[in-house]
Amino acid sequence: MLKESWSLVEEHQDKVAGYFYARIFLSHPDLRDLFPVHMDVQRARLLNAIVTAVQTLEDPEKFDDYLRALGRDHRKFHVEPAHYEVVGGALIEAMRQFAGEQWGVEYDQAWADAYAVIAAKMLAGAEADTNPPYWYAEVTAHERRATDIAVFTVMPLQPLEYRAGQYLSLECPRFQPRLWRTYSPANAPRRDNTLEFHVRAVGAGWVSSALVRRLEVGDMIRLAAPMGSMNLDRRSTRDAVFVAGGTGLAPVKSLLEELTRYNRTRWVHVFFGARTREDLYDLAELNRLAARYPWLSVVTACSEDPTFPGEQGNISDVVARYGPWNEHDFFVSGSGKMVKATLRTLAELQVPSVRIKYDSFSD
Repeated sequence: MLKESWSLVEEHQDKVAGYFYARIFLSHPDLRDLFPVHMDVQRARLLNAIVTAVQTLEDPEKFDDYLRALGRDHRKFHVEPAHYEVVGGALIEAMRQFAGEQWGVEYDQAWADAYAVIAAKMLAGAEADTNPPYWYAEVTAHERRATDIAVFTVMPLQPLEYRAGQYLSLECPRFQPRLWRTYSPANAPRRDNTLEFHVRAVGAGWVSSALVRRLEVGDMIRLAAPMGSMNLDRRSTRDAVFVAGGTGLAPVKSLLEELTRYNRTRWVHVFFGARTREDLYDLAELNRLAARYPWLSVVTACSEDPTFPGEQGNISDVVARYGPWNEHDFFVSGSGKMVKATLRTLAELQVPSVRIKYDSFSD
């Protein structure tokens, strides 16, 4: 019934989201301060969360993990238990408004019941988290590697535990308060607690542009709880392939750093793709790692630089020229378009999906 009723409003997603927020802010104006000034991305995130929750209802374990993580993540917004009731009521009213005459009382009840489960799991996730809602971190280094790419290092004021390959939400209060974006640290956990981030300024991206062009040493940012499961399985003895597009190299470097601490038996192949050679912003460091560790090889490719001496074409196509890969573990990180193309290629190459972990990101 949830999927059936969602299909009634799916083509009106933007209107549903707009009405939803209007109802919340009209009935509880004080809640507006919890949200960013620019609401375009926030609207998309709400709908993505709803769709994901609905689509995973048939997988109880995944559904549970997703919502508990979402509840932990929402602590950074200062969400309180009372807010959940407000949101639930506004959500059902918004869908009822745009579903038309086909919406019935049974749909109201189905969503009310489902939302009660969703809220309970999110609240349980938030209550079980012993970490602070977010960590303050000071920028200790900032370097422009290309016209629209920066690499910067931060030092959290309190220890922040995470696993190589995970990602964190990041806020830059000085420039874009209450706007959070997810980025993966480019290093495994270190004794000095520092984290390195690789960021590309994407179009009119509010946060990414500020991080690349305006962030300075000494600035303070905020980091939320780590999420994601693109981690290494130390029990695996299979060789590994890392496929990175642009700044999707960050989590790959984090995983590589972890491997340098214990790997002796697994061959590791890194495929690093970008549009032009300038976008291969960290190639020198990758080559240094490959020279130091005999088990590591690096293949680079450019899709829009015909004079580049390495491989030509999209990195997903380049991976297909090598192999065979059906006995390898795969880790894929990059833009949504790049990740989808790579997953499609790996399916054609008959790489089992259970051996593929991926991280798709956008601004």
